Amino acid sequence: MNNKIHIGIAVLAAAFITSGCVSTGTFEKMQAEKNDEIKSLQQQKTALEQDNTTLKQQISSRDQQNLSMQQQVGSLEQQKAALLAASQERQQQFDALVKGLSQEVAKGQLQVRQYKDMLAVDLAEQIFFDSGKATLKAGGKEVLTKVGEALKGYESKIIRVVGHTDNVPLAKSLQGTFPTNWELSVARATNVVRYLQEVGIPPERLVPAGRAEFDPVAPNDTPEGRKKNRRIEIMLIDKSLESEMTKSAK
Repeated sequence: MNNKIHIGIAVLAAAFITSGCVSTGTFEKMQAEKNDEIKSLQQQKTALEQDNTTLKQQISSRDQQNLSMQQQVGSLEQQKAALLAASQERQQQFDALVKGLSQEVAKGQLQVRQYKDMLAVDLAEQIFFDSGKATLKAGGKEVLTKVGEALKGYESKIIRVVGHTDNVPLAKSLQGTFPTNWELSVARATNVVRYLQEVGIPPERLVPAGRAEFDPVAPNDTPEGRKKNRRIEIMLIDKSLESEMTKSAK
């Protein structure tokens, strides 16, 4: 009887031991699986955090781009407004100049025109100078007096006076004074500048120059074309633009 009891206990113990071993293996397996799941979740979390950081950087970059674009748009709008204001101011100046010299324009003594960002007054040469001469005629001085009065108000402008001729060489009798049309065109421009100074325009605003026959506005193969090319050109240039032109020349 005792032997049977011992055998039964041994069997039961073996069963419990066997049962315990299976539970431990299952637990370890489950634990390993859970560890893998935890590791996977941690990796996913890290990846999400990286994605979140990248997204924040992209959003920040886009915000900066948007801000930069807004600033550029604002700058362009300011430039557009400034250009529009400058264009309107030039038109007003042109209209005022034409009005102030309307009688001379009507008589064909001069022409007022807009040239790019500048205003120009073209004076007919025959009114101001005799052929091959650089001395201002009385009638020319009268017109220049009116031109000078009209130009006084443009204090922000440099006044560039340019002499032009046709391509006909000077007579030999005149070449002792003016060897070529270069000298003649420069002398005429200089005399116009000196007279404008006498009228009351500050000399620091005046710039004389001569182009001889090398800047024609018409062909030189007809009398009409040569007549158009013999002219004095008075250009009103913004001081800032004149400064840039001087820098470029240097």
